[in-house]
Amino acid sequence: MKKLLTLVLASACYVTMTAQAPEDWYHQDPADGYNGVSVDKTYNTLLKGRASQTVVVAIIDSGMDIEHEDLADNMWVNPGEIPGNGIDDDNNGYIDDIHGWNFIGGRDGSHVGGDNLEVTRQYALYRGKFEKVSNPATLNKKDKMKYEKFLVYKSEVEKARAKATSRIARMDSVGIELALAIDAAAATIDSEMITADAVNAIEAGDDPKLIMAKRVLPQFLAEPMNAAQVKEALKTALDGDKAYWNSQLEYHYNPDLNTRDIVGDDYSNSRETNYGNNDVEGPDPLHGTHVGGIVGAVRDNNIGVQGVANNVKLMSIRTVPDGDERDKDVAAAIRYAVDNGASIINMSFGKGFSHDKDVVDEAVKYAKKKDVLLVHAAGNSAQDNDSTGNFPNDKYDKRDGWWIFKKDKKAKNWIEVGALNYQKGEDLSAVFSNYGAENVDVFAPGVEIYNTLPNNEYRKLQGTSMAAPVVAGVAAVLRSYFPALTAEQVKEIILGSSIKQMATVKKPGTDEMVPFSELSVSGGTLSMYNAVQMALKTKGKKKVKGKKKA
Repeated sequence: MKKLLTLVLASACYVTMTAQAPEDWYHQDPADGYNGVSVDKTYNTLLKGRASQTVVVAIIDSGMDIEHEDLADNMWVNPGEIPGNGIDDDNNGYIDDIHGWNFIGGRDGSHVGGDNLEVTRQYALYRGKFEKVSNPATLNKKDKMKYEKFLVYKSEVEKARAKATSRIARMDSVGIELALAIDAAAATIDSEMITADAVNAIEAGDDPKLIMAKRVLPQFLAEPMNAAQVKEALKTALDGDKAYWNSQLEYHYNPDLNTRDIVGDDYSNSRETNYGNNDVEGPDPLHGTHVGGIVGAVRDNNIGVQGVANNVKLMSIRTVPDGDERDKDVAAAIRYAVDNGASIINMSFGKGFSHDKDVVDEAVKYAKKKDVLLVHAAGNSAQDNDSTGNFPNDKYDKRDGWWIFKKDKKAKNWIEVGALNYQKGEDLSAVFSNYGAENVDVFAPGVEIYNTLPNNEYRKLQGTSMAAPVVAGVAAVLRSYFPALTAEQVKEIILGSSIKQMATVKKPGTDEMVPFSELSVSGGTLSMYNAVQMALKTKGKKKVKGKKKA
């Protein structure tokens, strides 16, 4: 999950922004001035009075607050399971899976909170064999290739640990220096209350304390504070920063950490699926709750926000820790979603290395066979996914030999989503978003997305993690109102109906100007209105048993 929400500023991998756009900008029509997808316009015109079917969308994520005031009524409920009786009533292999399943929890109800990154696991995997190799020339060809990978893994892990150790060691001295800077600023201002304007007006000269005060303090002074209050605000920020770097050492880059002791599965058995527990919230469901709300927060209940889809049930499958998700868990989660009735699966996570891509590929093919659409966030490293690894993805691994005998080298039931800014012009693509003319399909709103958080709260977050569920929500609408459409048709409609952008924009993470059309397969941005218009003209390929009113 590293860097998937935004460029990493905290261990939870998310960041908030100062309000600059309306809270519902991504629901608005582009004619309103923002790069919205026309949700409200579509419901008020093209879909008005039309019948729909309930669609299940699986949220493979960190967990969801299933009791949230704006989500509870739209949570999926397993119709074959009796809550709390400790029996697998529907014989699906999972006991009391009322709202989904938790693949990173133990049978005793325990949880995996923090976990290491895949690069760290790969380093740990090879460390025992290659750490003491003194002469690589003596290795056979196969081991030489593994040894070269080991050196890459080792270098990244050791550099990250050294950086974290250095930052933590610096924290205490920084705290002391900032406290002295605050005192110096307060004395210079000669006022009990300190304001940003007053700090900016200080003539610092060569005084290091005042120079630091002018550089740091204004960002904490949204309103006047006294010296004690400013110190407390700075301490809170430093504590958060220290916690992040500690998590780098304790979890993300700790090669000695093995969280599978908590899960209790046979990790060597990639195709094992019957493990975990039924707690679909987990210790930190913030990310999954926000993602789920974008897809299907209850509409028109006069509470909080409105989801994109209006006739949807949300299945929570907890799979993503504070760290990188594991391929085995992702594959098991996809299969669980498919077997329990999901038509769409949202996957707002990703990583730079893959341990067991074959097992994920098999699950993706299984979803394709069962006509389930997969929507995946492209990532937030401002990288070109055509030339840099990003997993999971829709490209089948050559090693399994499957595609040699089939025409499909990529999953046609997969949509890869980049993040769109609310601003038009050269800032159209989000500065953090991954892109790729071959490996990113479409861009959707992913900046300052206001939605649900645990404990009946709401906040703006940003990332391709937010863009993917906007697409998943539109896909749910298409499958709800046009149930004869296949997963492959829904993908074709979403890409084909996207608004082709002719603008020249900043390539994410740089000031280089490039045609927006070169950043994705479709060269466009998501439009629910256009998608429904196209769906109205598309003949579905599935037989529909029955319909019910929305």
